[in-house]
Amino acid sequence: MAINAVGAGSPTIFETNMTGIVAIGEIIKNGVVFDMKNWGTDLSNSDNLPEIIDRLFTTLAERNIDYLLVGGVALLSYIEGRNTQDIDLILSLEDLATLPEIAVTEENRDFARGVYETVQIDLLLTRNSLFELVRNSCVANREFGGRTVRCVTVEGLVLLKLFALPSLYRQGNFSRVSIYENDITLLLLNYSVELDPILQELTRHLIPTDMQEIRGMVSDIQSRIQRFSSQRNKLQDEQ
Repeated sequence: MAINAVGAGSPTIFETNMTGIVAIGEIIKNGVVFDMKNWGTDLSNSDNLPEIIDRLFTTLAERNIDYLLVGGVALLSYIEGRNTQDIDLILSLEDLATLPEIAVTEENRDFARGVYETVQIDLLLTRNSLFELVRNSCVANREFGGRTVRCVTVEGLVLLKLFALPSLYRQGNFSRVSIYENDITLLLLNYSVELDPILQELTRHLIPTDMQEIRGMVSDIQSRIQRFSSQRNKLQDEQ
């Protein structure tokens, strides 16, 4: 295994001091309420979201489910970012079978989507060897509203987002490409992340042409961060 990313990553001088103290239910509720696409619709059920999310994570804990929180909620525990309206988990099919409360609506080899009461649950399945690696090796216990949650590390987030980019490019989903690239930039800007092990691991899961594109994108992000750092130092010297 090329990457050993247990922990949250070391903060840099750009650290945003996000502590993940906001309850996950409140994050999802805010994502629904502040999404303009939902304005004009009945949002009365949004008040129940914190209780629904609490029941979900209570169930995961009581049944000893080997899950890992990823996606937008995990990202928001590290950096200030966009709203999100769903829960993203890495999960095995075996564990999913013990959660009949999640009504699966879509499934393929690597991904599934379901609904828990009224909340959308997006699942990354451990049939994918990279997802299994992240679930087992990129784990940090994070606090959300007084609840300790098995959450992906900064390194794991960067790994997953880099892995997803080639597929998004091929789909022509450039709005999501832009979001993912910005997420990666913010993570690398705010945390000290060793990229070589991450890129080495990706070579086991992506074809060479995809890796070439990923390396080019990472190089562009690193150059941008270096410019930010230089400008910041220049401003400090002028003060």
